[in-house]
Amino acid sequence: MENRTLGRNGLVSSAIGLGCMGMSDLYGPANEQDGIATIHAALEAGITLLDTGDFYGMGHNEMLIRDALRSANGSNRANALISVKFGAMRDAGGNWVGMDNRPAAVKNFLAYTLRRLGADHIDIYRPARLDPNVPIEETVGAIAEEVKAGRVRHIGLSEVGAETLRRAHAVHPIADLQIEYSLISRGIEKDILPTCRELGIGITAYGVLSRGLISGHWDPSRQLAANDFRSTNPRFSGDNLKHNLSLIDVLRTVAAGKQATPAQVAIAWVLAQGKDIVPLVGARRPERLAESLGALKLTLTAQDLTRIEEAIPSGAAAGDRYAAYAMAHLDSEK
Repeated sequence: MENRTLGRNGLVSSAIGLGCMGMSDLYGPANEQDGIATIHAALEAGITLLDTGDFYGMGHNEMLIRDALRSANGSNRANALISVKFGAMRDAGGNWVGMDNRPAAVKNFLAYTLRRLGADHIDIYRPARLDPNVPIEETVGAIAEEVKAGRVRHIGLSEVGAETLRRAHAVHPIADLQIEYSLISRGIEKDILPTCRELGIGITAYGVLSRGLISGHWDPSRQLAANDFRSTNPRFSGDNLKHNLSLIDVLRTVAAGKQATPAQVAIAWVLAQGKDIVPLVGARRPERLAESLGALKLTLTAQDLTRIEEAIPSGAAAGDRYAAYAMAHLDSEK
């Protein structure tokens, strides 16, 4: 497993990380044992970065990771880096009810996360979204106090714009920005990615397969469960879906010439965008993880990259990457 460095303070991660959200929430029914088996397979393959949020399954995902780590091989478990997002609040029905990034909330959320994970520290701690009612300096300052106390090792951010990055980094070094980045979600390339590189902030890229849309496995006739958030995602609806699925024809062609899959080519494309970028793959079963890991064996030539760029230029996707209510909470889109 290749390693990559996030930030300038010595945080070393596997070149691919595992996004654990779908094992508990938001993508329809999930099997807990499949999730644990997938985490074990990831650790055995050399993946070190496990990404979660305290609101994924409202604490379930953190406890799932705890159980997986407790039953994992000792050496693999010791290498695990846990990245946690906080601040998104939900009610008993799972509905989203706002953000809370106040300093007191930071300390409260962290205390509960440490208890659920059975851990004494979190490797990367980050607010899930910008809280419009709390200056980012106050939130980062509160996490910095937890760094001094040893309960947090590194500070990250999620889905924020260039200005917010600068303000946060002035308070405490930011290790990485977690943000959607894929062949069909390339908004970070204009301002956000250059700012991260100027400041020495790494990228952990989620949505590298656009929630399965560009994986090569999506069936346009698939019926989504009521609790699958893709049912409200504009890119998965009507003519948008038809258009977006047509974009991956070039991935199939490139993949065929390399004895690979479209998903592997899509992940390899993200890997090729810079050594400071770590793609997060959201596998929920070991076989999907194994496919994703195959991307590490691919080398996309300059000709491959040009061919893909010509077929899928920036802005080629139809529809926003989130529904309107969720887009309104993205500082990265303002």
